[in-house]
Amino acid sequence: MTVTIVGSQLGDEGKGALVDLWGGEADVVVRYQGGDNAGHTVVEGGEEYALSLVPSGAVRGKVGVLGNGCVVNPRTLFDELDELRGKGLDPDVRVARRAHVILPYHRRLDGIEEEAKADSGVKVGTTGRGIGPTYEDKAGRRGVRIGDLLDPEVLRERLEYAVPQKRALIEDVYGLEAGEECDVEALHEEFAAVGERLREEGMTVDCGDFLHERREAGKNLMFEGAQGTSIDVDHGNYPYVTSSNPTAGAAAVGSGVGPTVTGRGEVVGVVKAYLSRVGEGPLPTELEGPDEELADFIREKGGEFGTVTGRPRRIGWLDVPMLRHASRANGFTGIAVNHVDVLAGLDEVHVGHAYDLDGETIETVPSTTEEWARCEPILREFEPWPEVDWADVAETGYEAIPDAAREYLGYAEEQVEAPVYAVGVGPDRAETVVRANPWE
Repeated sequence: MTVTIVGSQLGDEGKGALVDLWGGEADVVVRYQGGDNAGHTVVEGGEEYALSLVPSGAVRGKVGVLGNGCVVNPRTLFDELDELRGKGLDPDVRVARRAHVILPYHRRLDGIEEEAKADSGVKVGTTGRGIGPTYEDKAGRRGVRIGDLLDPEVLRERLEYAVPQKRALIEDVYGLEAGEECDVEALHEEFAAVGERLREEGMTVDCGDFLHERREAGKNLMFEGAQGTSIDVDHGNYPYVTSSNPTAGAAAVGSGVGPTVTGRGEVVGVVKAYLSRVGEGPLPTELEGPDEELADFIREKGGEFGTVTGRPRRIGWLDVPMLRHASRANGFTGIAVNHVDVLAGLDEVHVGHAYDLDGETIETVPSTTEEWARCEPILREFEPWPEVDWADVAETGYEAIPDAAREYLGYAEEQVEAPVYAVGVGPDRAETVVRANPWE
């Protein structure tokens, strides 16, 4: 069986906690897109693990796979693996040979290009990790793949083709000085050594075959999306998007498992009970101006600072048109709603039920970012719910959630046309109210 975990908003919804929760019944956890721009924070027994590349299931001792749809920074990969081992874990992580490698010149160009975009007024707000330039090289057929690192001669050929182009871009187009990131010999030495370590540790796989064999053996596969639907390069608010497809359809493309396999499984959309965002772009329900004090309160209580960047996240009320769009784009069979506890004790609770776009009421996200930026939220008010002993709620079950919060959750179910499978009332796995198990 397969279960795909997808972000329904703009990332930061708490997907890692759900992968951790339901990963206990998975045999393999697969990342199918993105790179080390994806922050996952998993709390296990009071111990916090901040991961940006290693699949969240590693904390539970599952086989983790970085699929061919991922872009991989080997420096980050090895740093995270070494840190997990230093905490007493024994992560088993495999990397698709077809996955592309983030090289130092990608990171350099990411920073340069973001500055250039800022000057032209279209700054995206990237993490600066080289994700976009690596996907550009993948599409341009000039990338370096994990499999290339295993053959020093092939690696040299790839670098000798790509590096002069990067040097020319940095020096001739941007008028800057290229450094070690464009030194073929230094790059070859470092990344040939990476290939040797990957080979020695038996980490590389043909992803599609690897997963096919395990599925044939009756194993459970969990697919872990990074970021969220509204920053999907095809389905998000372009150009304020990531460079890959976080949506559920990419689970097949980015892993080599056919869509008839993932399509017969569960697709669980993870929803944050309010909205947060790191980066630029429209946010119709954003709490700003006179509501900035409320935004600060939610931000501090919810720990709304980027896992990767540390940047404070922008805060808004739950955006329901965004959820409707996500449900349709992904085909949710269920949802998990996190951070319900963060909204407890407020004097007011609202959601953006619909948008007013140039005098017309619409109930889903418009296809252009310019239109989205003109949308004004049509708010719906809900009865606030009190602070309670959330640990007791998690232990007792769904009926212990305050009535007003359950009304809020019921409304979310209706709008996305999918049942609530779980409710997060705290960061630890034990602080989740489970109503349904997607594996059953």
